[in-house]
Amino acid sequence: MADSAAYARSHARVVRLCEAVGDSRDLRLRLLDELRATAGFDAYAFLHTDPETSVGCAPIADFPDLPELPRLIRLKYLTEVNRWTALEGVARLSEHQGPSRSLLWRELLSGYGVRDVASMVFRDRFGCWGFLDLYRYDRDFTRAEASYLSGLTGPVTTGLRRGQAETFVVRPPDTPRPGPLVLLLSHDLRVLGQTPETHAYLSVLLPPEHGRPPVPASAYNVAAQLLAVEAGVDTNPARARVHLKDGLWLTLRAARIGDADPPDRRDIAVTIEETSPTERLAAFTRAFALSAREAELLGHLAKGGDSRTVADQMFLTKNTVQDHLKSIFAKTSTNNRRMLLTRALGA
Repeated sequence: MADSAAYARSHARVVRLCEAVGDSRDLRLRLLDELRATAGFDAYAFLHTDPETSVGCAPIADFPDLPELPRLIRLKYLTEVNRWTALEGVARLSEHQGPSRSLLWRELLSGYGVRDVASMVFRDRFGCWGFLDLYRYDRDFTRAEASYLSGLTGPVTTGLRRGQAETFVVRPPDTPRPGPLVLLLSHDLRVLGQTPETHAYLSVLLPPEHGRPPVPASAYNVAAQLLAVEAGVDTNPARARVHLKDGLWLTLRAARIGDADPPDRRDIAVTIEETSPTERLAAFTRAFALSAREAELLGHLAKGGDSRTVADQMFLTKNTVQDHLKSIFAKTSTNNRRMLLTRALGA
């Protein structure tokens, strides 16, 4: 067990990692290395989330039985104990008779010998940027370890948000635009079928091990959110936006097919398509921590308004509009409206 000095040194290293940002996947892997060395754990699941819906996407995980992944995700979304959408900071499953109350632990994790889970959520006033579950088989997480982990949520949240902001780059010309793509799942999240191009995009979202098919983990998460809504566990829509590559963002949505039978007898269709300019803009304003006024101004500019028109619409002076625009340029590392809107809208 680490002492307070070791926790302080680790905290400083995490802060430096998060300030450097870089590739989001690389950041998460480096963070996991630090947590493993300082606190220790046996398995993990670390997901980005859509900042508005809190639905998971682009996961990295180490779970002992990959075929059980759809079941794990379904139970995770249906479990209310320490659910990330209602969590502040860090919670231990071992507290307050958590294991006996957890659907996920009773129906799956206990069978793999999991003794405790430390759950972390990374949320700020701009949205929910991710969550992390750390699993242990041999011992509980201590209060000191939970306190150490809690102290990391602030810098990690900022790092994850900034990592998402860095994906809003100007897209290369003639970049292919996806389909709509469809993945068909059963009620228990078994893959029943998919459109031809879906395989290729899933491979980019979560690169598979050599020789193995891609795992549609982001699609599982969106479908599991639909199940959670139907069960009354959560009310957020079954939708997630996720960066694919080179500035291309995708939106995944889940819905039942047909309406003649009860929901649990109908299959689930997960659609995958390029994120619309409006949805992309909303994610952009959150990722760059724009104020409400700055986000409103950017929305007017995206509709083609000039400074005078926008000033009238916002009941501001033209000089105040210019001041807000300068602030947006500074936050987004842009220096003109064309570059700003190209990055924000993906056009």
